[in-house]
Amino acid sequence: MIHEARIRTKRLLLRPLTVSDADGVWEWVSDERVAQYMVYPVYTQKEKVKEWLLSLRSGEQSVRERHFHFGFERISDGKLIGSGDIGIEKNGDCWGFGYNFRHDCWGMGYATEAVRAMMEFAHDEYGAVRFASSCCEPNRASAHVMEKCGLHFAEYGLFQKLDGSCPMRSMRYEGEYGG
Repeated sequence: MIHEARIRTKRLLLRPLTVSDADGVWEWVSDERVAQYMVYPVYTQKEKVKEWLLSLRSGEQSVRERHFHFGFERISDGKLIGSGDIGIEKNGDCWGFGYNFRHDCWGMGYATEAVRAMMEFAHDEYGAVRFASSCCEPNRASAHVMEKCGLHFAEYGLFQKLDGSCPMRSMRYEGEYGG
């Protein structure tokens, strides 16, 4: 089920996503530049965005306990500029996270700010200590975010989209919460 957690940082409000966010989410999921290194293919129908947002509310996307999807709202203007999630990984030994942002918000430190806030939330609320995330090898900006959040390269893996397309090498980063 959807959570009700809200996290405020200096520039962002991390909050639950709702179906009313469909237009905002559409701005990045329909952008090929953003979807290039994401597991989802480029969205071509806004109705599919609404279906995904509804699945979050019904729990279809969060079948694991302690798994939180957040919308990243810019405090200065109330604009939804990205989304992400954090939750216990299947093997249960660490918390994994992911994120994406509108292209015009890249390179402004929003990802690092959001990830640190999600890690702090998981640590403070659930005692999470170990964290991990992966990115496609060419996505050096995302790897840099993980490094700034205290994670270190652990291993290579294989990335592909949900439909099996675009196989490429991925990099997994792991680390412990540093506060």
